Amino acid sequence: MAITASQVNELRKKTGAGMMDCKKALVEADGDMEQAIDVLRKKGQKVAAKRGDNEAKEGVIFAQEAGNKGFILQLNCETDFVAKNEDFRKFVQSLLDVAVANGLSSLEELKAAKYDDKLTVEEKITEQIGVIGEKLDLSNYTKVEASAVVAYNHPGNQLATLVALNSASDAAVDAGKQVAMQVAAMNPLALNKDGIDQDTINREIEIGKELAIQEGKPAEMAEKIAQGRLGKFFKENTLLSQPFVRDNKLTVEQFLSSAEKGLTVTEFKRFSLS
Repeated sequence: MAITASQVNELRKKTGAGMMDCKKALVEADGDMEQAIDVLRKKGQKVAAKRGDNEAKEGVIFAQEAGNKGFILQLNCETDFVAKNEDFRKFVQSLLDVAVANGLSSLEELKAAKYDDKLTVEEKITEQIGVIGEKLDLSNYTKVEASAVVAYNHPGNQLATLVALNSASDAAVDAGKQVAMQVAAMNPLALNKDGIDQDTINREIEIGKELAIQEGKPAEMAEKIAQGRLGKFFKENTLLSQPFVRDNKLTVEQFLSSAEKGLTVTEFKRFSLS
């Protein structure tokens, strides 16, 4: 059966596959468009099986706010050549669009969601593996909900953050944008010291004691010195206690209060490739 250029173009628009791959799929499917799509999907499954052990350390991360919700997604690939490709980035945005449109809460929900009237998100990713020829991994996704949520996408799309706020006023959102950049730059471990797990606290105390003893301090003073160093650890690693990057005379907590009385961050998320 003769395959026309218009058929090839139609399949290419539907799948993003290359011209030759589309033509081969249509030939194999005797010109049937739906069967040709299945041929390309099967190719994706074969490529995925072959590349399953490859490392997918590159990729892009997109965050987006929508009303009082925020969404953040990470799709990994094998090379930065693919990660920088505009079609790949559009594909990642299309996955995030599915998440936002359906208000999805978990990675599992997103993978199972309908991408279009034929494929789920997970199936679409498999199809794209065949198109791109690299392992793709939807490795990270979450949703945040609060009075207001601010999203920040760092240039290059290898780092993004979400910051949830207890107020939706203009002043709160403006302050939240600055705190979202703070989260990106300073990588806090938790919102406040209550969010630091006990194992981490115990480890920091032991390190503090060991350092004090190595510095020649008496053993009986080591515990007190370690507790002091723990306080410094909390200040450096918990968001609300960190010095605000644009005015280090203020903590983030003090900056938020100066923007609006009672304003605080209730939750944050930070995804990074590095």
